[in-house]
Amino acid sequence: MKVSKKVVGVEYAIRDIVVAARKVEQTGMNVDYLNIGDPVQFGFQPPDNVKQALIDAIKNGENYYSTSEGLLELREEIAKKENAKGLSITADDILITNGVSEGLDMVISSIVEEGDEVLLPGPYYPPYASYVRLHGGIPVEFSVDLNNSTPDFDDIKSKITSKTVAICLISPNNPTGVVFNENALKELVNIANENNLYIICDEIYDQIIFDDKFVGIGKVAGDSPVIILNGFSKVHLMSGWRIGYIAFNHSPQLEALREHLPKLARVRIATSLPVQHAALESLRGPQNYIHDFVSEMKKHRDLVVKRLNEIPGLSCSNPKGAFYAFPKIEDNRFGSDKEFVTKLLESKGVLTVHGSGFGKQYGSGHFRLVYLPTIEILDSAMNKIEEFVTQ
Repeated sequence: MKVSKKVVGVEYAIRDIVVAARKVEQTGMNVDYLNIGDPVQFGFQPPDNVKQALIDAIKNGENYYSTSEGLLELREEIAKKENAKGLSITADDILITNGVSEGLDMVISSIVEEGDEVLLPGPYYPPYASYVRLHGGIPVEFSVDLNNSTPDFDDIKSKITSKTVAICLISPNNPTGVVFNENALKELVNIANENNLYIICDEIYDQIIFDDKFVGIGKVAGDSPVIILNGFSKVHLMSGWRIGYIAFNHSPQLEALREHLPKLARVRIATSLPVQHAALESLRGPQNYIHDFVSEMKKHRDLVVKRLNEIPGLSCSNPKGAFYAFPKIEDNRFGSDKEFVTKLLESKGVLTVHGSGFGKQYGSGHFRLVYLPTIEILDSAMNKIEEFVTQ
């Protein structure tokens, strides 16, 4: 039986690499998993009041289909959060999704037709390119200065064609930790407006910021066609519960999308109602656990970046947010970044992800690691990486 060519070509380096790690473990070697950005797998948990909200919802009979758009109270609370970052929206501008990934799929499937092009910051989170390709589009990478956290505006302008339909932003960025400042966001909005493009902005790491205050796209959006993706997996430590949302800016250019995209939500029926109640509690309840988590991540970031930059043959820009480092492999002994990652795993038991899995044009020659594990595990992993590179 045949399989769609669209599916055969799908890759997801972050999880694909785990197959190799399992084989290494079968030899008896312990593996340090620095590949996946899931705080919960590294011991971080949502607070007890959020867990209790989920339990209470189940016990109270909240086990039926919610509306396809999502629980009204949750959408109202999300609107407050987004308005605090600069938008001016209501619950009617919010659509609850099964994680950001579903929201991204819905948005891309609603705006991309065969041959359309979507601009992505290079390097990018793999599902962005995957969904664009699945829906017949072409992902086009633009350059970002990792040291200055600045997009290359001339590069963006040079890559806009009659087929371009959207610019995607991920800030803070996965895999680099880059955070775009207000001036960069303004210029990106201007470029999009000049070329009649949608702006899709993924802000799921919006509170995991280390050095400067986060500026959301909403602050500079005006009435531009901005679509924000966000969720509860990272900041609110609810990764396994799969809940996110789409927020539409008030823009005349989004009227058709606001009318038709919700049809996709109706087709998939609804998101989990008990989880929506938990998400509501995560927004209404105490927020100190977020501060504690971010403070811990800053310590981890500082250790990892310092250690990586002390290793001859590696260099690493300083991530401003999220929980990823994206070191550059300066040593030319390795044929490719994938070879580097594979040999590091096989010889030292440290699992990272090859940079080319985040886009070959700007990801190649790098590797990504997460600094979610304990300080002790990270320090040990840095020792192993140093031994591997310098041996």
